[in-house]
Amino acid sequence: MTLEKNGQIHPSWQAVIGEEFAKPYMQVLRAFLRQEKAAGKIIYPAGPLIFNAFNHTPFEQVKVVIIGQDPYHGPGQAHGLSFSVPSGIALPPSLQNIFKEIASDLGLQMSGSGDLTPWANQGVLLLNATLTVEQAKAGSHQGRGWETFTDAAIAALNARREGLLFVLWGSYAQKKGAFIDTHKHRVLKSPHPSPLSAHRVFFGNHQFSIINQYLTQQGHTPIDWRV
Repeated sequence: MTLEKNGQIHPSWQAVIGEEFAKPYMQVLRAFLRQEKAAGKIIYPAGPLIFNAFNHTPFEQVKVVIIGQDPYHGPGQAHGLSFSVPSGIALPPSLQNIFKEIASDLGLQMSGSGDLTPWANQGVLLLNATLTVEQAKAGSHQGRGWETFTDAAIAALNARREGLLFVLWGSYAQKKGAFIDTHKHRVLKSPHPSPLSAHRVFFGNHQFSIINQYLTQQGHTPIDWRV
């Protein structure tokens, strides 16, 4: 499985984090993925979709960053955008809760599709910390190098951009985003939208309207959250 062929990661991201592909940790990660595939293991998402978040949201167009943990590990679910599933796939519980909060906060009715590509195309970087996973094994590719790569992406945004909004749901995302410069950027924290924690102030936190108010203050077009 190749990880940096031309066209797999948007040129704007290649310019700021492209050097990561030549580093030893990425060579180890590449070898691990090859071995897993050679052993007949099913890896999600499909190779061309691994960098979907970067390809739909070029570096200079990022306005909001929503950090997830792992890709979904069920058939047909993962397509390279955190919390998103392709249209026609049943909504995972966390995404159902995200949509409930959007409906409550903004009064929007969603279509039933869980494909968040429209968000990505408006400048919402839907970034998982780990970009691949083995089928039916949540967290199976954690600690293999992806976290270093996605840390580099977040660090580049933190250093080279200003006025971004980072959305950190749950303790994992909050630890990953702990180094973000809050003098340059806005950081929103809340419990994770998982059914295990959504009742602890994820519901009713009005983060989607807060995001749009902040973007308007920054002179940006607010996000149309309908899908």
